[in-house]
Amino acid sequence: MNAIQYSGEWLALASAIVWAVAVILFRKSSLTVHPIGLNLGKNLLALVLIVLTSLVTGASLWPAVSARTTWLLFLSGFLGIALSDTFFLWTLKLIGASLTAIVDSVYTPFVIILSFIFLGERLNWHQLVGVTLIALAVVIIARNQADGQGQDGPVSRRNLILGIVMGTTAMALVAVAVIIIKPILSDVPVLWATGLRLAGGTAPLLLLPLVPKFRYMFTPLLKLNNWKNLAPASFLGTYLSLLFWIGGIKYAFASITAALSQLSTIFVFVLAAIFLKEKVTRTRILAVIMAFLGALLAIY
Repeated sequence: MNAIQYSGEWLALASAIVWAVAVILFRKSSLTVHPIGLNLGKNLLALVLIVLTSLVTGASLWPAVSARTTWLLFLSGFLGIALSDTFFLWTLKLIGASLTAIVDSVYTPFVIILSFIFLGERLNWHQLVGVTLIALAVVIIARNQADGQGQDGPVSRRNLILGIVMGTTAMALVAVAVIIIKPILSDVPVLWATGLRLAGGTAPLLLLPLVPKFRYMFTPLLKLNNWKNLAPASFLGTYLSLLFWIGGIKYAFASITAALSQLSTIFVFVLAAIFLKEKVTRTRILAVIMAFLGALLAIY
């Protein structure tokens, strides 16, 4: 009974785990593929997987839902995938996986505050403390230029600040994307909602290759070797993780889902140190601990 009762929380945790693995693979892909091309490639593959899953399971490709619900899901995909993921992948390219994970912890405060304002979810003192800790974690890495060391060398002050701004913007967009669909998710199938959001995140990007000056962003996708990391990253991070994430939002409070998803910060930090050989410093460890504690306080 408890497992069923907390299914949303378990799905959010699963999303965090598979997303962390995908981030490492996306980071490797970002070294050879432009962030916008990377976003389009991962979305196209995940969208194909969603359609195939629907056909295999017999799920309806277009259930009977209102036009408003359809457009809200499409808008959520545009904001949370087309725009947000592009900013996220730029951040990953600029400052590396472990620093990006710390910056991405601002997602939780954004969702908590927006849930309080627009969804009427309760906001208490320990959530405010958690938000403060997460904000301080980001400030710490922003102020410590010496800590900017990525997989392929030092991170310049300019790239560090630009990465923080882009990462924060990405998380703000994701938070808005969550809030606008939370009230309608109880009425739609998870698989279809995931597919429609992916469509909203893919359709605008498909227009860019039609413009000659933007085509260079997508030509690396034509090289099979560039898919050795991108393909598994897309399967884990854009297909599985997105399904789990939507399920978590549907079956749990948006604020709790955000906090549990934030555990990916620790997972990414550890995996980046092991597989990307990114620098582990006392400052980064302190920032990760603060972000993690902030997420925990936001849950309880």
